[in-house]
Amino acid sequence: MGLLSGLLGLPLAPLRGVGWVLEQVVQEAERQYADPAPIHRELAELETDLLAGRITEEEFGLREDELLDRLEQITTASGEDSAGSGGPALQEGPQ
Repeated sequence: MGLLSGLLGLPLAPLRGVGWVLEQVVQEAERQYADPAPIHRELAELETDLLAGRITEEEFGLREDELLDRLEQITTASGEDSAGSGGPALQEGPQ
């Protein structure tokens, strides 16, 4: 029965291959999105731009908030303790 089902399933082999490739692409995209290193680099570049006068303090604050929010999402999604990464120090508002 294995040979017969293998022969009958042969026309579907390209579709299974495409599905596997798409799965690999999605996994790599998720891995890259969840990597905090690029966010740390962007924060450093942002500070450099501020100190060099290429951006205003308002632009710096807005972009910094976006990057810190994304970094918090990554650490929360990966199950890391936010206290270990300075989480409470980054929160705003009354506590």
